Amino acid sequence: MSDAFEALTITLAPVRNEGELLQALAIREVVFIEEQHVPEGIERDAEDATAFHVLAFSEGHAIGTGRLVTLAKAPPELPGRWGQIGRMAVLQSHRRSGVGALILAELEAEALRQHMRGIRMHAQLFALSFYRRHGYTAVGPVFIEAGIDHLEMRKLLEP
Repeated sequence: MSDAFEALTITLAPVRNEGELLQALAIREVVFIEEQHVPEGIERDAEDATAFHVLAFSEGHAIGTGRLVTLAKAPPELPGRWGQIGRMAVLQSHRRSGVGALILAELEAEALRQHMRGIRMHAQLFALSFYRRHGYTAVGPVFIEAGIDHLEMRKLLEP
């Protein structure tokens, strides 16, 4: 963590109302739609209404978000209840400060609270080392989602 971020206090909170969801969507709009040119029709989906979302705050401002979706079907070779983490986004001004790790840990903790056996995600290739450091393993070939190269990654959760 750089000196510039050491003094920052980061807090996490689950999204509990429409106003907070709009803050999460605004962060995703900046990161995915504006920076990565993902079409809005792909970035926003019906799962936003039922997913567990978390917001990261610094000095009262929302700076990062992520969501956890319950999968209807587990990967066939891994029975049990599984979730999918996605839409992980941190504003550029706060990247490489540990915010993403905090968001990921909170989403994993929620998955455990929901008695999920594991997590899968579609990780952009530039983020593979981040997810590997947090115990995720790549599965299968590279695929394109929203015009960006991804790999599926999985992690078994231990209560």
